Amino acid sequence: MNVRFLGGAREIGRSGVLIDGDLLVDFGMKTATPPQFPLDADPEAVVVSHGHLDHVGTIPALLSGDRRPPIHWTPPTRELALTLARDTLKLHGGTYDCPFTEQEVKRVTQVSETHGYRETFEAAGYEVTLFDAGHIPGSTHILIDDGETRLLYTGDFHTADQRLVAGTTARPAADAVITESTYSDVSHEDRAAIEERFAESVRTTLWEGGTVVIPAFAIGRTQEAMLICAAHDIPCYVDGMGTHVTELVRRHPEFVRDPEALRRAKSHARFITGGNGQRKRIAEQNTAIITTSGMLSGGPAMTYVPAIRDRPVNKIAMTGYQVEGTPGRELLETGRAEIDGQVMPVAAQVEQYDFSAHADRGGLLEFLDHYRDSQVLVGHGDRCEAFSGELSENGFDASAPERGDTIDL
Repeated sequence: MNVRFLGGAREIGRSGVLIDGDLLVDFGMKTATPPQFPLDADPEAVVVSHGHLDHVGTIPALLSGDRRPPIHWTPPTRELALTLARDTLKLHGGTYDCPFTEQEVKRVTQVSETHGYRETFEAAGYEVTLFDAGHIPGSTHILIDDGETRLLYTGDFHTADQRLVAGTTARPAADAVITESTYSDVSHEDRAAIEERFAESVRTTLWEGGTVVIPAFAIGRTQEAMLICAAHDIPCYVDGMGTHVTELVRRHPEFVRDPEALRRAKSHARFITGGNGQRKRIAEQNTAIITTSGMLSGGPAMTYVPAIRDRPVNKIAMTGYQVEGTPGRELLETGRAEIDGQVMPVAAQVEQYDFSAHADRGGLLEFLDHYRDSQVLVGHGDRCEAFSGELSENGFDASAPERGDTIDL
């Protein structure tokens, strides 16, 4: 078995791995200006780990011309991929920033084949099994068996419980592992302590008469923030794509940790359906607002942040990693951000909370400890070479392939 890295090698974004030229695992998009895509592929079949843009963002492009490879994934991943594809069309359709057409998005439903966790199926002649990866609803580890070699592609994973999904417990036997390494140099603070500090901070701002804007990724983080607000009885609104994704996730209760808790969180929150006029009125209220985009690069946050930025009693509570070059990162580092082309100083308080859905260094090492006798290929990170070197020093057969590399297993 050989694997070719089309993207997601020594970088985060545009993930894609091609097995023996036949089976493609993930085909994502890297958010940049302009967006970046994996190397091209013409596979017999596709398996997708989960529904985040950096893993599914370029999937419809595989269906151009007369190409119709079957696409295998869990039901939530299928729906999330279609949601993201339609959003990409809305933002970039008809330009070079969008590698597919509306027709190709429609074809996705024609070739889609959905599977549950631990359900084995055949794809391009391989035996494939999906395991719960504990990242977002429907996220998977992908085990690929050609009869001689068993390859485990971890996808994005978390070993600790979140409110939305439980941490991964799957450790299937494998001869080789392609692992993510996003937080290979980070130790996450105890989740309960982070949550308590977040809730106390939000409650204090509301008690003082302020408004709290909570920028959150639509997939996973919005629902996690809703669950936290409901558990701590914090009044909140929800705006942006996260409202649609919440309804989507609720249609697949078997892929969340506590469907009843998510139902209560949905009832506790108020979903916003109006335009910017309604948003500006809500921004004046003594409440919390969970809204896309998580990095302040678009979405309703473009209305809320300017509306609350000039009052020191207000607060912006960032809930996710801020990529370098994004307005969210700029705000954290400089106290100002470029919103809709205008650089704005922000007098409101700005805080950041680590609600990551990825394993930290300890989680990665605990997971990989089960694969000490396996070949380990490190990807999906900003320090893949450094982490693979640390693994090698610790007795692993580890390396960090570059984009375009082909590795024989």
